[in-house]
Amino acid sequence: MPVISLFSGSYCNEQQVVQEIGAQTGYRLITDREIVAEASRLSDIPENRIERVFDDKTSVFNRLTRERERSLAHLRLALAKCLSEDDLIICGFAAQLIPRNIHHVLRVCLIADMNSRIEAAAREHQVTQPEALKIIHQEDEKRAAWMYNLFGIRDPWHASLYDIAFPTDKTPPDEIAKTIEKHIATSVITLARRSRQAADDFSIAAHVEIALVKKGHNVGIDVRSGAVTLTINKHVLMLNRLEEELKEIAGQVPGVTSVETKVGPGYYQNDVYRRQDFGAPSKILLVDDEKKYVQTLSKRLMMRELESAVVYDGESALELAREDEPDVMILDLRMPGIDGIEVLRRVKKTNPAIEVIVLTSQGSEADKKTCLELGAFAYLSKSVDIDELSKTIKAANEKIRQKRAGQKSH
Repeated sequence: MPVISLFSGSYCNEQQVVQEIGAQTGYRLITDREIVAEASRLSDIPENRIERVFDDKTSVFNRLTRERERSLAHLRLALAKCLSEDDLIICGFAAQLIPRNIHHVLRVCLIADMNSRIEAAAREHQVTQPEALKIIHQEDEKRAAWMYNLFGIRDPWHASLYDIAFPTDKTPPDEIAKTIEKHIATSVITLARRSRQAADDFSIAAHVEIALVKKGHNVGIDVRSGAVTLTINKHVLMLNRLEEELKEIAGQVPGVTSVETKVGPGYYQNDVYRRQDFGAPSKILLVDDEKKYVQTLSKRLMMRELESAVVYDGESALELAREDEPDVMILDLRMPGIDGIEVLRRVKKTNPAIEVIVLTSQGSEADKKTCLELGAFAYLSKSVDIDELSKTIKAANEKIRQKRAGQKSH
C-alpha cells in the first residue's frame, strides 16, 4: 500500500488536516520527532544536534567532525527503516529525504494564503500582525533553505516537488482527506515491484553512506538494484588508492551487489579531497584575545594534525560551549570582558565533559590553584613547547574517550 509524505507551511492547519487524513485512511503517522529520535539512537548523536540539520545550522566544528553529514546519513537510515512498512503518513522535514524514484509515495503540500497564516500565528502567539508576519518569514526561510540544500530549489512550495497541493484556508480538512484517499487508490502510486526496489536501494544507500562517513569519507552515492556508484567530487592525489578503499568499505555493506567509482564535475575544481581522521582529537576550541598569537597557534597545531576552531573572547567561548560543545578548550586567562577563570567556572558548571587546558602568560600560582580546583585538565604557560601542548591535548582527548567508553558499557 502507498505512503503519504506531507510537508506544510507554518500556521496552515497542519495538525487538524493530518488527524483527518489518519482517520480517513487508517494510516500510521510518523513525525520528524520520531525519525530524529531513531536517528539519534542509531548514531549516538544527540537529538538536538540532529535537528540542527533542519535549521540549516552547521557547527563550526563540522569540517572536523562531519556531524552534519553523519546526521543526514542516519536520518536517511531511520527513514528507510520506516519505508520498509506500508500505510504511513510521514510528516515534516524528513519526508523530503524520500528519493523521487520511490513512486508509491504520494507527496502532499499544505499551504495557505498569507493573511490567514498571519491571523493564525497572531492568535497562537498573542502578538501583533507585523510580529506574526516576522515569525512566518523566519519559518519560511528555514523551509526554503532545507529545500535548496536538497533540491537546489528556493521555493519550498514549488509544484515540481509535490504530486498534489492543498490551500488549507480554502479546503476543509475532511475534503482534503477524501481527495487524498481517492488518490492513493489509483494505480499511479500503487506499490509496484520497481518502487519497492527503489525503497530497498534507499536503505542500502543509507547504510553505505554511514559506513563511508564513519571512515571519514564524503562522496556521492547512487544505488540501483544493489549496484553502487560512488562519485568523487574533490581532487585527490592518489585516486586509485582512494577508489580501492571506497570499494572495500561499500562492498561490505549487506545488499550491495557491485561497486563502481567515478569522478564528478567537482573533481576538476581547486578543492582537495581529504579523508577525515576521527581518531584525532576532533573538536578543539582555542580561546584567546591575542588574534595573531592564537591564529599562529592554530596553524602550528594543524601541522601536527590537530585542527581547531578559534574565538577571541569569553562570551563567544561560552556560546560555542552551549551550542557545539567542543571536546577540548584551550583557554587564555587574561581577556577583556569575561575572563578565563570565569569562562572555566561556567563551562565546568554547564558542560563538565569539556576538558579545559589553561594556556596563559600572565597567571600566578594562585590562579593555577584556582583553575585546577575548578576542574581544568592542565595549566600551562604560553611558552610551553608545541609538542608538549599537543601531547596534553591528546591526553585530554583520551580521557574523554575513556569516559565515553565507560558510559556506553553501562
